[in-house]
Amino acid sequence: MVSKDFTVKNKMGFHMRPAQVFVNAMSKYPCDVTIKFGDRDINAKSIMMIMSACIKCGSEITVTANGEEEAAALAQAAEMIESGFGEE
Repeated sequence: MVSKDFTVKNKMGFHMRPAQVFVNAMSKYPCDVTIKFGDRDINAKSIMMIMSACIKCGSEITVTANGEEEAAALAQAAEMIESGFGEE
């Protein structure tokens, strides 16, 4: 299991477009990927769960990947989140 803490940088947070991009990317990996936000553990492969979490700019989150190809999944998640999903 690997995990990393992030601060969401893009101005609109995890709105529909970045949430869908994130879900599509994480769904390519066979491992479990979760986003810890507050007291919630969110399935990073579920658009509905991510959207319902209302993750906004400045939110502190932890992404955890567990299983086959976990390091690659976390690396891609980090790249997307740290780049602000290309919205900055």
